[in-house]
Amino acid sequence: MSYQALYRKWRPLSFDDVRGQDAIVTTLKNQIMAGRIGHAYLFCGTRGTGKTSIAKIFARAVNCAHSREHEGSPCNSCAVCKSILSGSSMNVFEIDAASNNGVDNIRDIREQVEYPPTEGRYKVYIIDEVHMLSTGAFNALLKTLEEPPEYVIFILATTDPQKIPQTILSRCQRYDFRRIGMEVVSGRIHELAEAEGLDLEERAVEYIARAADGSMRDALSLLDQCLAFHYGQRLTYENVLDVLGAVDTSVFSDLYRALCSRDVEKSLRIVNDVVNAGREIGQFIIDFIWYMRNILLAGSVNGGDILDVSRENQERLREDAAFGDKETLLRFMSELSELSNRMRFATQKRVLLEVELIRICTAAGSRRQTAESVQRAAAPAEMPERRVPERKAPESVQEKVPEKLPAEVPSAPPKVKGPSGIHPADQELLSQIREQWDSLCRELSPANRAVFMGTILVSEQPASVTVVFRNNMNYKIAATNREENGLRRLSELVRERLGLTASFFARPAKPGEFDEDSRRVTDEDLLRIHFPVDIE
Repeated sequence: MSYQALYRKWRPLSFDDVRGQDAIVTTLKNQIMAGRIGHAYLFCGTRGTGKTSIAKIFARAVNCAHSREHEGSPCNSCAVCKSILSGSSMNVFEIDAASNNGVDNIRDIREQVEYPPTEGRYKVYIIDEVHMLSTGAFNALLKTLEEPPEYVIFILATTDPQKIPQTILSRCQRYDFRRIGMEVVSGRIHELAEAEGLDLEERAVEYIARAADGSMRDALSLLDQCLAFHYGQRLTYENVLDVLGAVDTSVFSDLYRALCSRDVEKSLRIVNDVVNAGREIGQFIIDFIWYMRNILLAGSVNGGDILDVSRENQERLREDAAFGDKETLLRFMSELSELSNRMRFATQKRVLLEVELIRICTAAGSRRQTAESVQRAAAPAEMPERRVPERKAPESVQEKVPEKLPAEVPSAPPKVKGPSGIHPADQELLSQIREQWDSLCRELSPANRAVFMGTILVSEQPASVTVVFRNNMNYKIAATNREENGLRRLSELVRERLGLTASFFARPAKPGEFDEDSRRVTDEDLLRIHFPVDIE
């Protein structure tokens, strides 16, 4: 017999073999034991979580003559179970809706359900990827699904239940399959390794379980791939990294510390080493984001039970958490997540990653310089020490006074306060954006540029700038849709051009907020107006 993939060879044959879906398994077994079997089921969930496997087990269990003796599970030894397992039974039909999604295919089902089962008690129709059916096919299935014969059971499986009409959903018992936890996946791999006589390192099993992302089938497929590459050898953690194009966690720690230290050269050297080692850059970014997630958890909670790492790595994570602050860590995760989304369709992934790392390091340095300048502005001004020259008393009274008079005490330096109660950091941010406001507006589209002309900038919330509009119509345009009308683009421009992080808000002007001087247009204002006209 030809080789069979591990996920097919070790597909669950009974409810006891299913892992990670205990609530669904218990409910279905109780229905079989109590004889309260429904006529339509909808199994929803991500790939590899056991939807089709449980549907096949349920189809055998409802037809098995000994299911009650096995607590609701099929015996897999009677004639009916064997025929269903071999695929020769005329009672169980598995249909792929992705390739059989027309009205004619559903009409064939409607004609078949009129005939009772030749053996067993039920005819079971398993329709996989049911969300791929056309609108006409759903309408054709609707009446049969609502009132099928008493010997017919429909099991609909899908990864996208949002695409199924509500009329179909309301006629089914819905079961949502959860992602399978890492510990459950690891335990299943160990069971399989013991049965197959495989030699697996614990760290290798943990990484495969995490890379599977809650899918048991993906975990077994990855294990199959790694075993094929290192056939007949002990599967180590380094072997798994080689096959999957992943990187050891120590590299992530070094890169995180380099970014926190704004060390551009070290960051680029790490990327160069990763590329030369043949690692996949997209997977490298995803794993680095996951590593920073673990740093965030290590610095936020005391227990390590929610960390998906071994105990020996938890201490390293806590050291990394103490190396930087949470605000910086969250900013790294946000910016690299956006980079990961942009990189899906990029051809020069390495260039994108290097540019982003340089920008992160440079932006961090600019933010630090800005903070230092704000602190210097808020600190009390140092006054030079005033020294009073020595004065001598007249000879007549010289013996009544000391030889030297005490030096005059300098007056207390004035304390610097932010204008109108604004925090110095926000005042500094507002000042820098005001200086570059004209150049920022010129980067907008001509229509948005016209909307933001004649506005003033104020600071009303921390780390943000409020644009005050004299014209109510312009305010409505800017505030109606932030995604398309300038405000979001201004935030991006401030981050790209100035290396600052600021949110922009809009509001209409209050009475008297624009004084008479601001209503007049000077010659200098006319020279600054730049409204290009595109000629088609």
